[in-house]
Amino acid sequence: MKRSSAAWALAGVVAGFAGIAVDYAVTEGANQASAIEAVAVFVRDHAPADLVNWARENHGKAITIPAIVVLLALFFGAVGRLARRRWWLGVLGFAVISAVGGAAVLAGNGATVAYLLPVALGFAVMTVAMALLGERLTRLQAVDDDDVFGEAWRGHRRDFLVVVGAVLGVAAVSTLVGRYLGRDEKAVEAEQEQLRLPVTPPVVPDGVRVEVDGVQPWMTPADDFYLIDTVFSKPAILAKEWKLRIHGMVEREIELTYNDLVTRAGVEAWITLNCVSNEIGGDLIGNAWWSGALLAPIIAEAGPLPGADCIKQTSHDGWDCATPLDTITDGRQAMLAIAMNGEPLPIEHGYPVRTIVPGLYGYVSATKWVVDMEITRFDDVEAYWTQRGWGELGPVKMASKIEVPANDDEVAAGEVVVAGTAWHQHTGIEGVEVQLDGGPWTPAELARVPNTDTWVQWRVALDVEPGDHQVTVRATDQAGEVQTSVRADVLPDGATGWHSVEFTAS
Repeated sequence: MKRSSAAWALAGVVAGFAGIAVDYAVTEGANQASAIEAVAVFVRDHAPADLVNWARENHGKAITIPAIVVLLALFFGAVGRLARRRWWLGVLGFAVISAVGGAAVLAGNGATVAYLLPVALGFAVMTVAMALLGERLTRLQAVDDDDVFGEAWRGHRRDFLVVVGAVLGVAAVSTLVGRYLGRDEKAVEAEQEQLRLPVTPPVVPDGVRVEVDGVQPWMTPADDFYLIDTVFSKPAILAKEWKLRIHGMVEREIELTYNDLVTRAGVEAWITLNCVSNEIGGDLIGNAWWSGALLAPIIAEAGPLPGADCIKQTSHDGWDCATPLDTITDGRQAMLAIAMNGEPLPIEHGYPVRTIVPGLYGYVSATKWVVDMEITRFDDVEAYWTQRGWGELGPVKMASKIEVPANDDEVAAGEVVVAGTAWHQHTGIEGVEVQLDGGPWTPAELARVPNTDTWVQWRVALDVEPGDHQVTVRATDQAGEVQTSVRADVLPDGATGWHSVEFTAS
């Protein structure tokens, strides 16, 4: 260890992450984003569009913070080695990384100069810890070569390791304190238990299921409902603190509290939501019983001015989208939802309030944790995903999926039941057909649906000979349009094409 640069690198890593841990503890107590989360959000918002779109399809959000942590470890190790040469180089290195974190924090939604306090405390911890560790290493290095492993050398090494342990203890305690202070989710859960919302529990309508094992449930439980968002830490917002501002090109500005919204609540509907990133045959789709307040009367109360054609919605975390104004006012059950499947919205699904607009993909409409709506024009808006190459209007495209049999299944020859789901929200599905091995199209039996805004289950029995087979499905909507066979990627406005599965009959 006497001349080891690895020991200095270790000192830099230990000191650096002690500062990060202190920043985390303070930000959790202050209910604001940590520096690492702020940097992750900054990377998300400023990365090239191609990279962001790749990340959307490849779980990029899940690897962003771990990647930042790895880069920080490498940087802190380099800072420690620089401090071996000049003490001020270590201070400068920690100052640089703190400045990056501070800049990212200030770039966040609603950030003020006060948000820099945790970063400053973290920087102070880094520099003090590095000074203490560096002093012990310097003493250790000053021992003559002839005395290495002697009593003085062992004593200095022990002092160094004790300080390493103390700094690690500070980091561990700070992390535990941060986890304890970050009790916002528990506060939200306690609040949810006390809520008495004017909503009814879901009752799945008769006849909506085809009763075929393997077909996904017609009502999607909240825990199984797909999740797509850009946040690195789910906002834990108390309903009593929530407000929605409606402004912009309006005759009068409106501000609603949660209680205001609850008094307006009165709409409940089965609505299927699906993500624009859902590939043919994909599972980024779900159907739930949503409860809330109709959005159209609220917008009408604000009085949109002539020329307005969209609503710029903004989430608590700063994410935004632009929703066509006419999809809110054309009679569909667009709502500010407060409940999902008869219960207050789960945190991850937007508690306390999210927007639901049937017939639109979520990236242009289904804003979770919504806190701001600006009535404006598309010409004046640059929304988060449309800046990255996605379509502006986002109407849902017709799709159908085979769920039984699954791809590569082996079934008994003879009568084989093929079943699945189809959807074209706010238009509705009129018919579904399946094709076996390129042969004629066979009409499927459709289950019932309560409205045109949900998916529909279907089934058909086919006579199948032994051997390998392929079955394909297509739908026809209530406007008479037949689902296109043309394969298209999800970018820029949703996938198209027929879904097929291969199976073996024996």
